[in-house]
Amino acid sequence: MHRADLIETPEEQGLSLPPAGRNGRNGPAAKVKNFVLDTNVLLHDPHCLNRFENNHIFIPVEVLSELDRFKNEQTERGANARTVHRSLTQVFGQNAKRVTRGVETAGGGSVRILINETLGKAASSAAMKRFRKIFPDQERMDHRIIGACLALQESATSPTILVTKDLNMQLKALAIGLTCEDYLNDKVAVKDAEGYEIRSIAVEAHELQRFGSSRSIALDPERTGPLEINEYVLLKAGEHKLMPARHLGQGHFARLEIPAHLQMPRGIELRPANHGQQCFLDALLDPEISLITCYGQAGTGKTLMAVAAGLFMTSQKQFNGMTVSRPVVAMGDTLGFLPGTLNEKMHPWLQSIYDAFEVLLPLNPPRPEGKVRPNSDRKKVEQKPVNPNHHGNGQHPPVKPYEQLIERGLLEIEALCYIRGRSIPNRFFVLDEAQQLTPLEAKTVVTRMSKGSKLVMVGDPAQIDNPYVDSRSNGLVYTRNRLRGQSLTAHISLTKGERSALADMGAQMM
Repeated sequence: MHRADLIETPEEQGLSLPPAGRNGRNGPAAKVKNFVLDTNVLLHDPHCLNRFENNHIFIPVEVLSELDRFKNEQTERGANARTVHRSLTQVFGQNAKRVTRGVETAGGGSVRILINETLGKAASSAAMKRFRKIFPDQERMDHRIIGACLALQESATSPTILVTKDLNMQLKALAIGLTCEDYLNDKVAVKDAEGYEIRSIAVEAHELQRFGSSRSIALDPERTGPLEINEYVLLKAGEHKLMPARHLGQGHFARLEIPAHLQMPRGIELRPANHGQQCFLDALLDPEISLITCYGQAGTGKTLMAVAAGLFMTSQKQFNGMTVSRPVVAMGDTLGFLPGTLNEKMHPWLQSIYDAFEVLLPLNPPRPEGKVRPNSDRKKVEQKPVNPNHHGNGQHPPVKPYEQLIERGLLEIEALCYIRGRSIPNRFFVLDEAQQLTPLEAKTVVTRMSKGSKLVMVGDPAQIDNPYVDSRSNGLVYTRNRLRGQSLTAHISLTKGERSALADMGAQMM
């Protein structure tokens, strides 16, 4: 299929393909292209076959072999592999000719399986000879996929583009003269991934004073510009007079409904340290908001504030409990190689969460002056230690307050790789490091939330460890972009570091 005499015309393929015309990916009157999809693209978005409009999609047969490795996994990755297999089976049916000759897609293009007929044969062109010299290991799947793409490029008249989310594979392909692209369908605009500042709206001093006393104000849209529902702004009168507000829609703004501090159960009093944290706390405590996305650099307090609000609202019986999680490395990875219980396996990955609990619920919290904890409370703290191991002096180690919450079922450490299929009712769910998720994984988490639950997704889009997402295609920015402007959602960006002067200076300057 990769030699010129094996590339069928649309008529030979039995297709009625439209002439080259408008293509949403490439602008008006763009030439129809051949897109070769890597395995990670199909696992990233198993429904991507209808995202390429009137272009032709080629799936190397090696990709099917790679998908076969994942299809039995009881993970999101395994589910995506099974979805791709079902979709291709439905598209091609049992017709062998349709598999290699192609089937028309909804956008007017075609999809087919790509078989590299030149594999194992003597190189017939200078480009193929150079490819085999540079990559002599033809058993590696990446090299076989690149070779199939190169063979198609040499034989086809339309431009050939390899679509992969593997940056290393992109570099290899570019080195031998192939055109490469990332999968762009679910990428958000640059401004949506980098918008960290809370907008300021200029008002008169008497308007700000009236807003402070009446707790609401209406402003003309010409003064405010376009705003979304539940968008937080700073009403500013002069250099040092400003007040945070929440946009309720149609130019109406309300003051924040937050307490002076959050009293942790048997813990510290936590006060928001800046305007951004005040806005975040307002959204966290609002029972009408079910989903919150929060961007913030290291040290801005996003995790601490989310965990504190969850503890506070759980202690107030607004939720049955609190669940905290974060991606391990990728959502499809399992934790079977680590010893111990699920909580023990997750502990190394969730150390930042435990650090937050240590701050909020110390063993010896400061007590208000003149107040002494009742004796009954002291007895409860000393009873029933979680760790059965004894110290050398024969005494039990002290029980940390958050360990008591875990024992009572009020606090849960959840592994994301096991969340598929669950229904989570009436829980306060904090998802830390949400920027490590793919858009489909983020959708899985959002759709697990049942009636009465609240989901808080926090992270820094600039700090990505997952090799298959970036600052514009990760699950955090994707969720914010797709659900923005809805009455059930809110977004806050935190910019001011509060961990320490050194941490803030490092985040800004290093």
